[in-house]
Amino acid sequence: MKTDRNVSIKVVRRFEASAERVFDAWLDPEIARKWLFRTEGGEMVTARIDARVGGSFDFTERRDGQDVAHVGEYLVIERPTRLVFTFGVPLYSPEFDRVTVEIVRQGRGCELTLTNDMTPEIFAEWGEKTQEGWTTLLASLARELGEEG
Repeated sequence: MKTDRNVSIKVVRRFEASAERVFDAWLDPEIARKWLFRTEGGEMVTARIDARVGGSFDFTERRDGQDVAHVGEYLVIERPTRLVFTFGVPLYSPEFDRVTVEIVRQGRGCELTLTNDMTPEIFAEWGEKTQEGWTTLLASLARELGEEG
């Protein structure tokens, strides 16, 4: 994927939880399986995380009888401020996006900025749904951390 021609989607969310709690929710499979890549009505059948640079993740959700895998590889893990990973849904596309999660402390809480870089072709087909998806998932993360969605 050429970075000079990528299109970025950005989602920003404020959390009352600490930067550490928010960061850890991305890498703890028992917490992540409850919100990450989860949809209403879907059943999470796989939530595997190898939380190290070069490690991978696989979240597979059964949706209407079909298994939809969300997979990727961790490129950067800097607790609690930065997480970078590749991200793909092989059922829908052979391409992988690059997702950067940056967390900045704000008082007792934090602000999370998620940037999803993708090719213009993927953006044309999936950009709006990707923006909506990350917004919904971050609201689910907030609920999982005991905050209002």
